[in-house]
Amino acid sequence: MTDRQQLIVNNVDTAKQLILDAERWIWAHPQTGYTEWQAHDYLAEKYEALGYTLVKAGNIPGFYTDVETGKPGPKVAIFGELDALDIANHPESVNGMTHCCGHNAQSAALLGIAAALKQPHALDGLCGSIRLVVVPAEEMIQLAFREELRQKGIIKYNGGKTEFMYRGLLDGVDMAMMVHSMTKGSGVNEDGDTDLDFQALLGMNGCIAKNIRYKGKSAHAGGAPHMGVNAEYAAMLGLQACNDLRETFQEKDTIRFHPILMGANCAVNIIPDEMKIESYVRGKSLEAIKRENIKVNRALTGAALSMGAGVELSDRPGYAPEYHDPTFMKLAEDCCVALCGRKKVVFDYNGWSTGSSDFGDVT
Repeated sequence: MTDRQQLIVNNVDTAKQLILDAERWIWAHPQTGYTEWQAHDYLAEKYEALGYTLVKAGNIPGFYTDVETGKPGPKVAIFGELDALDIANHPESVNGMTHCCGHNAQSAALLGIAAALKQPHALDGLCGSIRLVVVPAEEMIQLAFREELRQKGIIKYNGGKTEFMYRGLLDGVDMAMMVHSMTKGSGVNEDGDTDLDFQALLGMNGCIAKNIRYKGKSAHAGGAPHMGVNAEYAAMLGLQACNDLRETFQEKDTIRFHPILMGANCAVNIIPDEMKIESYVRGKSLEAIKRENIKVNRALTGAALSMGAGVELSDRPGYAPEYHDPTFMKLAEDCCVALCGRKKVVFDYNGWSTGSSDFGDVT
């Protein structure tokens, strides 16, 4: 490790307790996308106490602050995400929400970077500027709620980074990066060791977000079922038709379709007249996503027709496929190796994840 790298590590160490306290606080106060006001307020107070001036998103959580070196050069954005997941069965869930994806650690890490950059000589030898971005709503969940926000004009896009781009909050950014926690064993080095500190892949899938609403007709399930049109059956038939499409998906496109039934809102002795489904169609390219989404919509619609039901399909922009710049990856890899050694770092320049993130829109 060079003297410069050691200085950076020492500067971060001075903020160790601040980082750990923030991680625990955010973990204990989880909120889902576009509602993360508790974490927003907590972090805004910490950044302002460090002497930063914040540019806030306004009617949604999140903000950014710029660190200027005083020398011309690129603007590098570093992200920390605010949102939790609605996973009520987690043993430490709060109001049905939990930071199961580790964004509590991300936001704490970004705060640590902010504190480290305030230390003496932290900006020596740097040029350009650093934009620290505290951003909401990376998880594309609660699609009906986000559609309500969209209809009210509060947001334009489901993802926080995409929304920040739309609002001009990432204008002027030349490069962007972030870290994301992973489970142990998700990567392996050349010795077969899964105990890694850092890993990276070339990219990950994009997606379309789907709200699906089957409409039927209520009737008494015991006395007059012939008078009804069962929206639940229509939905089940539609999902079976989509499942029968899976062998037509080509491996090179890494297509994923994984719907979830939102439940029937009626008594057990009533033919359900409505069934809502949320889902994505994910894929490696926008062309593949659009092509396969047409097939999925055809299957969903055909099921409704066969049952005499109706169906409303609402497709919204999800996330673009995420492609990392290999040159930037190599720079990050060299830094990670210097920090913790070659065997603790795996960067796969051909690797691909079938998940999705709004970081794809940034790339």
